[in-house]
Amino acid sequence: MSAPRMTLPTQLVLRTLLERPTHEFYGLEICSAAGLASGTIHPILARLERLGWLRSRWEELDPHEAGRPRRRYYSLTADGAEQARVALARAHTTARTLGALRPDLAGGNA
Repeated sequence: MSAPRMTLPTQLVLRTLLERPTHEFYGLEICSAAGLASGTIHPILARLERLGWLRSRWEELDPHEAGRPRRRYYSLTADGAEQARVALARAHTTARTLGALRPDLAGGNA
């Protein structure tokens, strides 16, 4: 199984999902918790789902009766949760190594 590019937005999405690894989140919940826009998280969620790290399902709801659109819920697979933990640990190590090599890049110092 391959891993996604561990961009900062990807890391934020994964950290949000790992806070409650068995919980089903809908898109706006993830946006709010990760502090990212919908247009940012949905491509990430699609990539993670293609990799098998996530599964999703549409809410069974009549949008007219509820007065809102149906929600798509996302949850980590067991393997996806493990892969996410490993990928985040590697990303943290890479950032720490980069900081040691190039302190000017690590802390945002100008």
